[in-house]
Amino acid sequence: QVHLAESGGGSVQAGGSLRLSCTAYGDIYSIYSMAWFRQIPGKEREAVAALDRDGSTKYADSVKGRFAVSKDGAENFLTLRMTSLKPEDTAMYYCAAGPGGSWSNLRYNYWGQGTQVTVAS
Repeated sequence: QVHLAESGGGSVQAGGSLRLSCTAYGDIYSIYSMAWFRQIPGKEREAVAALDRDGSTKYADSVKGRFAVSKDGAENFLTLRMTSLKPEDTAMYYCAAGPGGSWSNLRYNYWGQGTQVTVAS
């Protein structure tokens, strides 16, 4: 079992930056991939960024060049650095862990509770 705990959400003006963190507890060595998803009420959850054990990363087109995902030297600690934030980035952000996969077919077994990001125009 793996438990995920996110932190770092908040409110920021457009153009600002935020950093989200996710700490994994439990059987962390069973995890191949960790990722960030986001969801707006009434819409499907969408993948934002993923980082696999081999160091490869994937990003949604909407955040490329603005967001960066990293482990920061710890296998159980995932960071999402968000810059040049836009109002359309407003969402609940979730950390996820599991097998991963191709961008169109990502699969994750474990999910955090989410942290809210609000970007004001």
